Amino acid sequence: MTRVIAVTTRFWRPGHDYLNEIVGALRTRVLDGDFVIISEKAVSTASSNVVDESAITPYSSARFIARFWMRIVWGYCLCFLCHFRKEMIQTLQEYPVEMGSRHKQAVLENAGFLDALMFGSEGGIDGSNLAYSYVSLPLKNANEIADNIQEGIFSALGKKVSVTIVDTDKTYSFRNFHFTPRPSPIKGIYSGGGVLSYVVGRFFKLKRRATPLAVVGCKIVAEQALSFAEIANRARGHGAGKTVWAMADKFGVGLDGVSWEMLDTVKHKPIVIIRLKR
Repeated sequence: MTRVIAVTTRFWRPGHDYLNEIVGALRTRVLDGDFVIISEKAVSTASSNVVDESAITPYSSARFIARFWMRIVWGYCLCFLCHFRKEMIQTLQEYPVEMGSRHKQAVLENAGFLDALMFGSEGGIDGSNLAYSYVSLPLKNANEIADNIQEGIFSALGKKVSVTIVDTDKTYSFRNFHFTPRPSPIKGIYSGGGVLSYVVGRFFKLKRRATPLAVVGCKIVAEQALSFAEIANRARGHGAGKTVWAMADKFGVGLDGVSWEMLDTVKHKPIVIIRLKR
């Protein structure tokens, strides 16, 4: 039997000592041989790998994407190909042009054009569970960070564990072929295509799971890493909200009105332990 333990911690703001937090949270919980799954967004935020979109001036291309592509192409065409629910379709048709333009400009600058044409967490850039107009950027050194976390756990606790860093962005699977729109997944998962990969995966209703970005301390194939990533994703939940819209609704504020103090009140589970039957 597999045991799954979602570990609750305080919210990791920019500048937070996440390694010390991980070690402290695992001190009485972790055993030799455990798989420790860490949220990429939590680490990215704590590492101050974030952008304040309120300071961004959007160009005409970003405004075009927000006003036409998101509201019209997504709102009246792609949403049906991707089998979106009614509430999400309405959200797309009312996509916020000004805030959306700044967000799309951030994506164009940090990810690329095909990613900017996506809806939600474009190129690994995500604003859910962050305050105000901040978004987190994808980690560029996930393997190095996973190594440091594993070494930190062993040094402080004397436990030999495997560490995986995971993003909620989906990897789509067709039999043994795995692909994702987001950058830098583990070996065995093909990356790229932006909106094209996203639409194909959603249109054909392919199996979709959270994306592992780094695995250290063990040798596992992509399929097993994907299974662990999705188990952890389900155990972790969505924190303050799955999307910025859900987060704003939860607190009864505008899309850029969620504060750090509000996020502090929510249970966050950036660490999940998976323990296989011994």
